[in-house]
Amino acid sequence: MSWLYLAALLFSLMGMVLLDRRFGLFFWSDARRAAIVLPAGVLFFLLWDLAGIGLGIFFRGPSPLVTGILVAPEVPLEEIFFLTLLCYLTMNVFAGVTKLLMRGAHR
Repeated sequence: MSWLYLAALLFSLMGMVLLDRRFGLFFWSDARRAAIVLPAGVLFFLLWDLAGIGLGIFFRGPSPLVTGILVAPEVPLEEIFFLTLLCYLTMNVFAGVTKLLMRGAHR
């Protein structure tokens, strides 16, 4: 059992938190809205994954980099953290681009 991939995901999530805090992007802009949007995005993609698994499209392949802990059939623990990172990154990028465009519009 390896924790390498999970550790990399957690490290990346910490990077998202630091960027968010530094530039006031997502949680540091509107914590209430972010606390709704982030879990909603993760849930959407988790349901997407489960549908793909049910249709036989997605499956968990063997890897020496993962813990081997499953939260559902064919859904490794790391998938939850990956989806969280994906959604957080998307919202940080969206907020950052929006801030840059708004700054440019005010010049």
